[in-house]
Amino acid sequence: MSEMIAGIRIPDSKLAREATGLLREHGTPLLHAHSIRVFLFGSLRGRHRGLRVDHELLYVGAVFHDFGLTPNYRSRDHRFEVDGANAARDFLRANGIDDESAGVVWDAIALHTTPEIPWHKRPEIALVTGGVEADVLGDGLDEIAEEDRASVLAAYPRVDFKEGIVRAFAEGFGYRPETAFGTMNTDILERTQPGYRRPNFCDLIAANPLGG
Repeated sequence: MSEMIAGIRIPDSKLAREATGLLREHGTPLLHAHSIRVFLFGSLRGRHRGLRVDHELLYVGAVFHDFGLTPNYRSRDHRFEVDGANAARDFLRANGIDDESAGVVWDAIALHTTPEIPWHKRPEIALVTGGVEADVLGDGLDEIAEEDRASVLAAYPRVDFKEGIVRAFAEGFGYRPETAFGTMNTDILERTQPGYRRPNFCDLIAANPLGG
């Protein structure tokens, strides 16, 4: 029987169970609890806004959104968001999901650290970001009733989350700092990597060998 939290049913299809199994296998307890909270908070924000959502696609997006931080799925040369998006797309295709649906999940994960843009796309894309915003930053909590927040946190507690998620980011892409250019991930590197100095876009423009 699928789990029901704050009136939101956690998907329990074969696809959802396999995705959860991969998260348990390759993630950490912190990333597992965070990812389920992302699904729940995103779903609750969608309910508040009256959005029609494919909850299975939203669930897979939430489950895979941080896979690019994990040793088995992270690459040397991609943003961690792209690594997670690629992992989810491969998983969905291997399970017979059509390319359009897999593309929705790819976009949801690839864009989840890009402010505003996801909210102009399909609900599944918007609400992965909406769940991340709520759980990591506290944004959008006014769209989630206090009793619903309490239900989510009772089921999936935030154990050492504020410091733990920063550590997970630092371990997940600290070795490939060039992939963080142009994203908020440079904040993580400045806080955790001694000697790191973020590239400046104006310096890159000035260094263009085309002149002018």
